[in-house]
Amino acid sequence: MITLNRPSHINAFSVQMRDELYEILNLLRDDPNAKVAILKGSGEQGFCAGADLTEFGTAPSQVIARSVRWERDLWGLFHTQPKPIVAALHGYVIGSGIEIASLCDVRIAADNCIFRMPEVALGMVPAAGGTQTLPRLIGTSRTLEFILSNRVMKVEEARKIGLVDRIVTTSELLDECMSVSKLLTGYDESALFLARKSVLSGLDLPLQAGLKLEKRLAETMSTG
Repeated sequence: MITLNRPSHINAFSVQMRDELYEILNLLRDDPNAKVAILKGSGEQGFCAGADLTEFGTAPSQVIARSVRWERDLWGLFHTQPKPIVAALHGYVIGSGIEIASLCDVRIAADNCIFRMPEVALGMVPAAGGTQTLPRLIGTSRTLEFILSNRVMKVEEARKIGLVDRIVTTSELLDECMSVSKLLTGYDESALFLARKSVLSGLDLPLQAGLKLEKRLAETMSTG
């Protein structure tokens, strides 16, 4: 269980949280006893209210900030994680909160979820992978409309377009995530990893190359 734990700030994503989440994902990857992770937000208000804007401009220099970010490629670590991550979403899921959830394998949302991408309206560009992950989930046209409009999206629409996979009541959220996680732990770890790799890596390939990748990974399982 991985928890974004700044409830007084609706878990606004800070530099400290980025660094700690980076370490936790490395631990998840390397721990042989860890099979699946559930990523959730603490408190009643929401999963994550986006990036902590109060930290903008506080880095010693843009060069140092960029260097640290490349050294701690959190988003790449999500993408290459060999173990499934289930996102438990509730309340406000804003900006970076959506981008983090988009990097998870299964997204289960409470029926009180509210989604919004406010970056452009704030004079910024989404910088936690949203311009790349969202089109793969909901399509290019929907992504552009969502990011450029700064509108609120309710959970029913998010489910309809594929931004989330399931909707449950708030009281059922963690139980549902645990149920899915227990189901996944019963499967062969190598099969889970290779199936995930085939899907994610294949997105960047032409169809024929993707089919060859799938065949090669399937043969890896059959040869054991």
